[in-house]
Amino acid sequence: MIQLGEKIKSLRKRKNVSQEVFANYLGVSFQAVSKWENGITMPDVAAIPAIASFFGVSTDELFDFNLYEIEKNVSAIVDEHSKYWDTDKRKAERIIRDGLKKYPGNDVLLNCLIGVLDLPEQSGEVISTAKALIESTKYDDVRLDAWRILAEAYAAQGEMQAAKDAIEHIPELYFSKLEVAARLLLGEERYLSAQKQKRLSAETLVDMLLITGNYLKEQGDTEKANSQFDIAQKVIDALSEDFTETRCFKTSFSERLRDQRDELTCLLNK
Repeated sequence: MIQLGEKIKSLRKRKNVSQEVFANYLGVSFQAVSKWENGITMPDVAAIPAIASFFGVSTDELFDFNLYEIEKNVSAIVDEHSKYWDTDKRKAERIIRDGLKKYPGNDVLLNCLIGVLDLPEQSGEVISTAKALIESTKYDDVRLDAWRILAEAYAAQGEMQAAKDAIEHIPELYFSKLEVAARLLLGEERYLSAQKQKRLSAETLVDMLLITGNYLKEQGDTEKANSQFDIAQKVIDALSEDFTETRCFKTSFSERLRDQRDELTCLLNK
């Protein structure tokens, strides 16, 4: 495997920029860049995303890994962490952090990490990591998800204007990739896309009914509020009778919406 310093030197020459220009971009001295390129020292890990962004490559490419093998291994780590996302967030976090030790700076793993950290307790790490991803990732889906999680972190800290600013970077779409695939593709691809979209749509519907119901309750409109809670309960009951497609999900619909179901129980019994 090529050494990191050699890779930086190769990319810099390909881009036809001097050590001084590159150093100024990173906010370091050109002597520091020279030491990296000659294998005397290594860049700080925090500088890796910025270096990759400057050269327009992924952090994996910067380290000259076999990208196919990396993607396959990262996918396996993500799948493993997803088994515990609903039931044991701390175990899911440990799996991702262990993955990042093997593949430091990997965009997909970093995105998973900020999605599993607790808010507001770990909002500082979420915000700094999300900002770095937004600046450096070459994946549009990772960038958009980072904006979403960044907005959640700001909201958890009570920084509502910052949350609103982050939300403005998220496009408002009235369709999803899964929905389009379910409508247009054929056979198993159509079926699996529909299964995934069905679950996501149901979860979103329950969340929106709870939000509107709680707002109406705060406004004193108990009758309309209860109508929203009743509908949410019916959605949960109806989907609880559905089977779980294990090729798509690790947990059942009921397990996934455990917190919402408990919240509804309290609201409807008051």
